[in-house]
Amino acid sequence: MKKIALTLAAVASLGVAACSGANNEAGNNATDLNTTENETGTDLNMAANEAEAVDATNSALDSAGNSISNAASDVGNAAEAGANAVGNVVSNTVQ
Repeated sequence: MKKIALTLAAVASLGVAACSGANNEAGNNATDLNTTENETGTDLNMAANEAEAVDATNSALDSAGNSISNAASDVGNAAEAGANAVGNVVSNTVQ
């Protein structure tokens, strides 16, 4: 009888040990899930920040392009005004 009782006690202790590990495993899984959720939130925030940086860069490039275009237009206007002035000088001289 003692052998049977000792065997049952050993089996019962193994069962209790196995159940304790399952509870700990569930806790570990919950911790892993929370960590994954936090990392995902961080990744999304970083992506949003990068998108804002890209938008700011695009705006700066657009502004620079507009400035260059305006400068080129000013040069063209100055050249046209210079040509008109030369034309006026020639017309006034010939008369």
